[in-house]
Amino acid sequence: MTEPVYVGVATSTGDGRAGGRASTNDGLLDVFLAIPKEMGGPGGATNPEQLFAAGWASCFHSALKAIAAQRKTRVTDSAVVAEVEVHATPEGGFSLSAALHVELSGVDQATADQLVEAAHAVCPYSNATRGNIPVAIDATVA
Repeated sequence: MTEPVYVGVATSTGDGRAGGRASTNDGLLDVFLAIPKEMGGPGGATNPEQLFAAGWASCFHSALKAIAAQRKTRVTDSAVVAEVEVHATPEGGFSLSAALHVELSGVDQATADQLVEAAHAVCPYSNATRGNIPVAIDATVA
């Protein structure tokens, strides 16, 4: 593996997802955590799945924009919605699945599908999860 280009550092303190806190070493992210009501918790604060979804959506969106620029394809508007789901396992643990919904305008459906496929091939989050969790991806042209 090559030398890292960047290292993101975050620390979880307190009770982790059950009322803890997560912050980055640069102080730019500092959030309280709570188990969602849907999982039997109090809700009222963010959770690791939301943070993962936000990171993946942002990273994938950047990859999409970079691929479009490389291909000299003008995308007039775009958004990426990431859904990260938690599933209970028969062993008593949990697993994840994800869906990425990409919304584009200024291109036809075939071009949108090609851009999304290429972005999925280069996005670090996509590469990290590939083969590890189920991921569904779709593109909608507005």
